[in-house]
Amino acid sequence: MNNPFAGDHSSIQRRETAARWLLRLGSYVVVLTTVAIFAFITVKGLPHAVKPGFLTELTSTLHVIESKDGKVFKTNPVEADVIKKRLGEGFQSEKTISYSGGGILGPIVGTALLVVVSVSVALFLGVCCAIYLSEYAKKGKFIEMVRLAILNLAGVPSVVFGLFGLGAFVLTAPVLTGTPADRAIFVIPLGFTNLSFQGWDTCVLSGGFTLAFVILPVIITASEQCLQAVPQGFRETSMALGATRWQTIWRSVLPFATPGILTSTILGIARAAGETAPIMFTAALAFKDKLPWQKDLPPLPADAGMFAHWEQSVQRFLGIFTESVQALPYHIYTLAAKIPQNEYSEQAQYGSVFVFLVLVASLAATSIWLRIHLRKKYKW
Repeated sequence: MNNPFAGDHSSIQRRETAARWLLRLGSYVVVLTTVAIFAFITVKGLPHAVKPGFLTELTSTLHVIESKDGKVFKTNPVEADVIKKRLGEGFQSEKTISYSGGGILGPIVGTALLVVVSVSVALFLGVCCAIYLSEYAKKGKFIEMVRLAILNLAGVPSVVFGLFGLGAFVLTAPVLTGTPADRAIFVIPLGFTNLSFQGWDTCVLSGGFTLAFVILPVIITASEQCLQAVPQGFRETSMALGATRWQTIWRSVLPFATPGILTSTILGIARAAGETAPIMFTAALAFKDKLPWQKDLPPLPADAGMFAHWEQSVQRFLGIFTESVQALPYHIYTLAAKIPQNEYSEQAQYGSVFVFLVLVASLAATSIWLRIHLRKKYKW
């Protein structure tokens, strides 16, 4: 007797099975490709990334000195002259490879500063915009146009954001100064000083604000969806007990939307850390021999008081954000495209890429951990 519940081996079922296996195969290809890329970068970059000083020294020119007896010395510009003098007549040849010596402390610090500024700006603006769209805005054509503009902003090429940052922040942003620059578009006298629209030049602030607009669509869209996912009953109950609209949002909606907002923020950090074109126009340098807080300031007199020292410390701190910096994406681009390729530049390339991949993977792992941890804390 035939089983009435047995599956029907019809052509529809065969097509369904074929589609399922095709989708599964596509998923496997994506996973295997990702694993293969990470494995290749690990094999090529890990040996160089774990070398002493690679994460703690500034970038420098690599000097490769070869002696007549076949010995090879890899060193920095300062020690190269010492080695050549010590070799004397035994010196045979010297090769210099730009940006391939020392370490990547400068690019790591610059990337961190750019990410901190961009995420601080984008998180504030993005959450405010998401709250308005989700909780205050009335449905209509204008709001739909705003949402469409946000989605279109997410598809703008990063080089366009770079040009926007160059014009808006590097050349035009307002500055309080007593002596406006000649290039200022216009100046507003304030009595005690002037508001000069002369830009911030290429610095951390310009790059951070530009990157903020790159990741802003992601944060707005994800935050709005997280706010809308909170049950409407939470709002109705809170307002029925006498809470205002803002108290309801602050106490009854935002805490439960926070896990998704933070997850989208950390994914935005990963994108901001990997952008190259925007920071090329607004913040990054190929080489810098000092960290941002090592800016030279005039020495204070011997009898300077505590206030003078405090003022100089504040000036040094604020000066961090007005300095140009190195950044890992631009450093990798410079190593790969701007200098002649050889075994030494290749080692620096893959070492930098490996460190960068580890940072991005760490950010992704952090977002997953935050999501799990906060979802356990806020349940409904």
